[in-house]
Amino acid sequence: MENELYKKMYLHLFNAVTDAINEPNHIKRIEMMKQAQIDTEEMYISYCDIIQFDGDK
Repeated sequence: MENELYKKMYLHLFNAVTDAINEPNHIKRIEMMKQAQIDTEEMYISYCDIIQFDGDK
């Protein structure tokens, strides 16, 4: 399950970087990358919350 998480996070960031590279507007490019960071961090935090919750059983 953890490997799937890292794969999902990697693909999300890779695609976000690709999209940002192709974005001509510098300000929008920065915002796209910031949002990708936020999204990826939320994926990881959600995963950790699930693991912690399962461990409490």
